[in-house]
Amino acid sequence: MKLGILGGTFDPVHVGHIFIAEEARIRLALDKVLFIPAGNPWLKVDHAVTPAAHRVEMVRLAIAKHAHFELCTVEVERSGPTYSVDTLEHLRTKCGDEVYFILGLDSFVDLPLWKNPERMVRLCTLVVVPRSSTNLPELGEVAERVDGLTRENVVTLDSPMIGISSSGIRDRIARGLPIDYLVPGEVDRYIIAHGLYRNR
Repeated sequence: MKLGILGGTFDPVHVGHIFIAEEARIRLALDKVLFIPAGNPWLKVDHAVTPAAHRVEMVRLAIAKHAHFELCTVEVERSGPTYSVDTLEHLRTKCGDEVYFILGLDSFVDLPLWKNPERMVRLCTLVVVPRSSTNLPELGEVAERVDGLTRENVVTLDSPMIGISSSGIRDRIARGLPIDYLVPGEVDRYIIAHGLYRNR
């Protein structure tokens, strides 16, 4: 089985996440894409993060109608900081699948700062999603700092750009602006029902 992994804080999950997951599934012929909400993301220790229960439920609602998408809560169930390499180790041990790890270009550039990136690139193929047109000019620089990283284990997802961010959505809600068409309708209703992001 070819397994895609889309991890993130998902605070909140939005249509850009859904689009990216579906593009990766189609372009790479993936059998399934796992959405993995972060538990305690170590890179965001200085930022307020919505409780995991809300973020998990929003993802559940967002992907409920997608047969090839699945929610995985392994990171929110793990105590302490969550690291992608530990999640990859867990999934490879449990599933033994061919794994494609989907991440944004900004995260890819920061890969040398992640826990054990050398092990990560041995466990999966990285699928990089640029925010603008790019040929990954940073690959050489990143490869110099991550042993084993080559063009053979990095794929660029050449797809239309989606200029939506979770931080932008939170800002719109805090300013009393609508978020129609930025998040799935079920997620919009959940945010309203629970009063999320109003005081940020």
